[in-house]
Amino acid sequence: MAFLADALSRVKPSATIAVSQKARDLKAAGRDIIGLGAGEPDFDTPQNIKDAAIDAIRRGETKYPPVAGIAPLREAIAQKFSRENGLDYKPTQTIVATGGKQILYNAFVATLNPGDEVIIPAPYWVSYPEMVALNGGTPVIVDTTQADNFKLRPEALEAAITAKTKWVLLNSPSNPSGAAYSRAEIKALTNVLMRHEHVWILTDDMYEHLLFDGLEFFTPAQVEPGLYDRTLTMNGVSKAYCMTGWRIGYAAGPDKLIKAMEMVQGQQTSGACTIAQWAALEALAGPQDFLPGFRVAFERRRDLVVSMLNQAKGVACPKPEGAFYVYPSCAEAIGRTAPSGKVIATDEDFVSELLEAEGVAVVHGSAFGLGPNFRISYAAADEKLEEACRRIQRFCGELR
Repeated sequence: MAFLADALSRVKPSATIAVSQKARDLKAAGRDIIGLGAGEPDFDTPQNIKDAAIDAIRRGETKYPPVAGIAPLREAIAQKFSRENGLDYKPTQTIVATGGKQILYNAFVATLNPGDEVIIPAPYWVSYPEMVALNGGTPVIVDTTQADNFKLRPEALEAAITAKTKWVLLNSPSNPSGAAYSRAEIKALTNVLMRHEHVWILTDDMYEHLLFDGLEFFTPAQVEPGLYDRTLTMNGVSKAYCMTGWRIGYAAGPDKLIKAMEMVQGQQTSGACTIAQWAALEALAGPQDFLPGFRVAFERRRDLVVSMLNQAKGVACPKPEGAFYVYPSCAEAIGRTAPSGKVIATDEDFVSELLEAEGVAVVHGSAFGLGPNFRISYAAADEKLEEACRRIQRFCGELR
């Protein structure tokens, strides 16, 4: 009898975590490495948020929290959805978890049966299909194209829906492409979903506050209120508020789903860290005046990276609308020979040789379900990004 569960044979390790770890290992060995693999803002958590956590410790807020989150934070989450998204949720329709990843995982644990299908547009965040597979579901990958700015088209969504479809997973702005859907583009998708009453919508809005060029954010249940009763809207404090290590994600949705997710979480981790929850309360309910400054910095970095990558021989880098990633094509490098003498057969070869030759750690596009591309996180200092792009230009120029 096998010791390990069969489910593990259906999943792969996280490529983004693997790249970050390899960069750390090479740095520890003395290599000059620029790591652009992790989706983590380089800014520190704002001081008022850190102070709120310290105050919570001093008040003795160190006991077990309620499974679904402390009451003031759930109230603040409901107010946030009302204020920023025009969505009316009661605090009891919200849930707090240990990061956005746990929100998604709990939703799948609570709803997926063997054979249930989850539609996932590619390129996708690496964990989406793995979480579906671990919970007995079937990921249905729908490719997008660079010509469509990596956005799911309504006719492709329509074609992918079957009687077994349980969820459609949407992420805007997107990790890894940075693509962001306009209101009209979301409406075209929700028009399709209104015709299929058995399909639920799981929307990952983690990068909501990182939209550029004056674009406005929209979320599906806001655009189409008719989908309110079958939409789980997920968000968190990690990206916009530079709180990745605090591990707080949250969501709102129909009562029956939230109750089911709470039951799962109660047998899994129970409530998220109490101190981090009080910090998240300050993030959502406190001053928001630093957000525009963060956004301006990321927009400047986006423009720098896009410009320099498009000067690299054989690289084509579209200009994303949000998040802090670019997803350039390295198709012209396929079949060419790296300085090491290795022939580059895949985008994974490309990023491996780039790391070996120039010490720049990025993630191969095939890990996100669509290549040959690679993802760069430009959540790093300007001078580090400039140096990384110069190294990429040099590497591409030396391919033969």
